[in-house]
Amino acid sequence: MEILCALADQSIRRACGFAALAIGMVMLSLSFDLALAFRSGAALAGLLCLGLAAAAWQTPYRDVRRTELWALLAGTAGERLRLQCLPRAEAQALLSGVLRDRLLWHADRVGLVALALWFPTLALVLFG
Repeated sequence: MEILCALADQSIRRACGFAALAIGMVMLSLSFDLALAFRSGAALAGLLCLGLAAAAWQTPYRDVRRTELWALLAGTAGERLRLQCLPRAEAQALLSGVLRDRLLWHADRVGLVALALWFPTLALVLFG
């Protein structure tokens, strides 16, 4: 079970890393106006949070064999063989449950980052 959480985290963090890179580049390109840069970063982080929450909402309805988590399981033969011994419905429920929990955990953390980016925006607007 721990390996499933670790692989789900790896998959989600890779996607969040690329999104953070894009958000950072947008903020860097708007650095001539700090309030605008922080505002756009907060808004984009909020959109990322909503995207993660929407992905978590869709996981019970998606085939887990078409996810990156399933592709990452190909490298861990023992875990994949154990999952293939389960009936398809049980494997689907197990993997989608793990993926949903990890997506919601990451969405919560990204939401906190978005909230943290709103505070400098508010300070710059009020005192800048």
